[in-house]
Amino acid sequence: MLQILGKITSINVRKVLWTCAELQLPFEQEDWGAGFRSTATDEFLALNPNATVPVIKDGGFVLWESNSIIRYLASRYGGAHLYPAEPLARARIDQWIDWQIAELNRAWSYAFLALVRHSPAHQDAEAIEASSANWARHIGILNRQLEATGAFVAGPEFTLADIPIGLSVNRWFSTPLAHPSFPAVSGYFERLAARPGFLAYCRNGTP
Repeated sequence: MLQILGKITSINVRKVLWTCAELQLPFEQEDWGAGFRSTATDEFLALNPNATVPVIKDGGFVLWESNSIIRYLASRYGGAHLYPAEPLARARIDQWIDWQIAELNRAWSYAFLALVRHSPAHQDAEAIEASSANWARHIGILNRQLEATGAFVAGPEFTLADIPIGLSVNRWFSTPLAHPSFPAVSGYFERLAARPGFLAYCRNGTP
């Protein structure tokens, strides 16, 4: 059975859990810590030298990096409805998956660590304001995309891209800051609520 290493409070671990729910793929999950580079055991470092979660073990195959994991699972376990093989459709999905990790996550990092995690190292008021404004700007980009598709981030149907994007939108709404009106994003968030995996691993009270 597929093994998933990482605490379910981790947004990146929850990407994998939600993907498994969409694929109806059974798994075993173990609570390995997130952000534990200084205390990672030799056993864990042998699996992932970066000392980050999630890590999966699928038989003898070990894989880390959350976006690589969800692509692998969809490709291996009948997820063509989430991650089609057709190059143009797949490229559009990949674009938004990569945007989430490269652009959107960077925008919210400082504000989230300050306002939700209450990190002592992230309490500069100007930096919080700048991060919050940048976060809103990126949510605005997403809002325009959702206005164009009228449904989900890569088009009219739910795809693999909606898992990382949905988790980031949940984090946006869960963070105590000013939220400009983005009707398409709000509608999208409610649309995701029809999916059991979203309710279990995203909109479950964990930012």
